[in-house]
Amino acid sequence: MLTSSPATPSQTAMVTSPHPLASEAGAEVLRQGGTAIEAAVAIGAVLSVVMPHFCGIGGDAVWVLADEKGESRCLLGLGQAARTLPDFSAPIPLRGPGVMLTSASAVESWKTALDFSARHWGGRQSPASLLEAAILYAEEGYEPAASQRFWEDFRREELARWPGFKEIFVEDNGLLRQPQLAASLKTLAAEGLESFYHGALAARLAKGFAEVGSPLTASDLQNTKTREAAPERLDYRGLTLLAPPPPTQGLTTLAIMGILSHFDFSALPLESAERMHLLVEAVKQAFLDRLRIGDPDFTALDASFFLDPQRLAAKAKAIDPRQALLWPQPFRHGETVFFGVVDQQGRAASVLQSTFFDWGSGVPVGDTGILWHNRAASFSVEAGHPNQIRPGKRPFFTLNPGIALKQGRPHLVYGTQGADGQPQTLSVVLNGLIDYGLTPEEALAQPRFLLGRTFSDARDSLKLEGEGHESLWRALGHDVTFLSRLSPIFGQAGVIRLRPGHGAEGAHDPRGEGIALRL
Repeated sequence: MLTSSPATPSQTAMVTSPHPLASEAGAEVLRQGGTAIEAAVAIGAVLSVVMPHFCGIGGDAVWVLADEKGESRCLLGLGQAARTLPDFSAPIPLRGPGVMLTSASAVESWKTALDFSARHWGGRQSPASLLEAAILYAEEGYEPAASQRFWEDFRREELARWPGFKEIFVEDNGLLRQPQLAASLKTLAAEGLESFYHGALAARLAKGFAEVGSPLTASDLQNTKTREAAPERLDYRGLTLLAPPPPTQGLTTLAIMGILSHFDFSALPLESAERMHLLVEAVKQAFLDRLRIGDPDFTALDASFFLDPQRLAAKAKAIDPRQALLWPQPFRHGETVFFGVVDQQGRAASVLQSTFFDWGSGVPVGDTGILWHNRAASFSVEAGHPNQIRPGKRPFFTLNPGIALKQGRPHLVYGTQGADGQPQTLSVVLNGLIDYGLTPEEALAQPRFLLGRTFSDARDSLKLEGEGHESLWRALGHDVTFLSRLSPIFGQAGVIRLRPGHGAEGAHDPRGEGIALRL
């Protein structure tokens, strides 16, 4: 949803997030002269409170940054596996202490991002000031969004079985408070963000891990580091698309767009089955390579393999416009939040923050009020697998926010929730923005698709949003299931677009309550 008036050339600064309170917190930082990074930290902190079903400080974060000169950087706030791991005779569980096997790097990524902001963008805001709004909502309460209520209802029976879960939330007169989390955020504000890994809060977390039986220790927290890296790049229709490197699936999103670059969409109607068929088949071709991705510190990985022009051309040629490729790969579900910021200087931050599944592991750590994530469920226990769990290793991450440069400057800031669905949604959104010239609102409102299982349908079918062209879809060989338009199953994405002389325009997904605010 876009809430501001039409842009004027001076209106460059903009925020977009999946919650109005978070968007307003980021906008206020920009009004005070803060950088895009500082505004993003404020947004991320508020989302950790008001969207506890999707993200929190017990999770991870990935950043893509670019400035008005085209200088770009990625920050990979990805927690590593514990130094001491149990023996695995069965797959890693999805919930509970048994999946609490990796550290959480969201807070460490905030610290690294603010250090970057101070060094390169002249940032001066203190972490304490950027946490003020989050502390307020944790302490005094907020009205839960429809998204949170949806996932509470969906998981109601499970939530009742998670020890200590209900106790960290206090509901009164329609407001939800998190007093333990408020105390933890106050510790970070008073003692610095590093307290999560080296200080008083770290000690409380380590005690909590031991109490629930997680192998994580104080040493594992101390060894948590955010990696700075160059983004992966792909040219598409005159734009340079930026994505985070492995162990994220950023290469997969770029590969999809590289495959699509070989097709002419000018003769295909926007909502035609023929257009969507090409998008679906491009996703399949890129996903065939995705199992190769793992932590490059442990797995030999040549990133150029995924984006080799000849390989992408061959994959495009392998797509049959009249027949679907059979799809055997399982679908993995996950939830997260995307938020993006552009400041008055045209500097951009594109961020995804996540506890992986809705409500993460479901386990609060000690008396901190912090729900720990379940990202370790992404690991494999299969010997020799590129993503096989190992001490100190980072799992495969679905997080892949993006920025598109035009003539060397930030032009598009974008991202979405949805785990395996992220590259699929981005293919629809970017194709609509770039090939069809849609506005951000129009691009986000397009019907979407998801390959594989969802919570509403356990079959490995192609889920389509809305109905139409059913006979054509089946004639193309797709096993299709139709879901309602604007279903929350299809996730929430956000977009900001910068156009020289026209300022910024942006939106957040109509499938949620998020908003974009222009200053």
